[in-house]
Amino acid sequence: MAISVKEMLANGKLAEIQAKAEAKQARQGVKVESEQVKTTVQTAKVVQLPLWPNETRGVPNGFLRSALFGAVSRGPKRFLDAEVLSSVEGVTIKYTGQRLDQNDLDVWESVLHIVREQELGTQCRFTAYSLLKLMGKTDTGKNRELLHKQIVRLRSGTVEATQGRYTYIGGLIHDAFKDEETHEWVVEINPKLKVLYGSDQFTLLDWEIRHKLNGMQLAQWLHGFYSTHASPLPYKVETLYKLSGSEAGEMWKFKQTLKKALEAVCAATGWDFEIDNQNLVHVKKLPTGTQKRHLARKAKKARHSKH
Repeated sequence: MAISVKEMLANGKLAEIQAKAEAKQARQGVKVESEQVKTTVQTAKVVQLPLWPNETRGVPNGFLRSALFGAVSRGPKRFLDAEVLSSVEGVTIKYTGQRLDQNDLDVWESVLHIVREQELGTQCRFTAYSLLKLMGKTDTGKNRELLHKQIVRLRSGTVEATQGRYTYIGGLIHDAFKDEETHEWVVEINPKLKVLYGSDQFTLLDWEIRHKLNGMQLAQWLHGFYSTHASPLPYKVETLYKLSGSEAGEMWKFKQTLKKALEAVCAATGWDFEIDNQNLVHVKKLPTGTQKRHLARKAKKARHSKH
């Protein structure tokens, strides 16, 4: 049957419309695919710790303002079962595992110092020799054995830390294994630990000063605690006793140890301290550059709230 010119024109118009519709769908498809690629790239963003300077060690404020890494006496350490540890207001720490001390913090700080240069969650390789050297220790059989025990303790414990908006639940070391012949360690740190390293949520400890206080558990804890403060408030002796996780049997004995520890810290840092008649401890120190900026922002915010 013959097709009229009118029908041919109509069919041509229909084909043109259909072609335009298919082209539009194709363009939309490309756009959707492009958005999906963009989303995938954003999702694959590298999670890494802040790249602090070599002469410092970055530690979450909540860990330094609590008894997590306590000023613990030598000897066997007791096991905790989801125990709530003493901490300042605004920080909550629960811990399950063998008690941690300042020596454990040295190991953890040093591992993170190496890990900070790569993506969290990936395998970080180092030898016992290199880690001990970083900590200022000699590579002896005794030190390697102690290092092994400390890494096991950091791996086996579970911390539940609430600091600011977020709560981290997990191990301080996510996974670890070792080559017994080469003494090479392979360690992984949970990427979710990054939530504790938000702006103004961690402190850079002066490693040289901390190293000077080696062997003095309470002095190292005090240095870490007061380093988190730009302008320290007075604290009761009893409060510092609880926050430091001290195992001193009597308060008067702790006060004596506290005074000696503060003297050691002030000699190493240039800070000043006083324990007044009300058993309040006053520490005077100059804020770091970061802390000065924090104080300036705080003052500016206070001025704006008055208007």
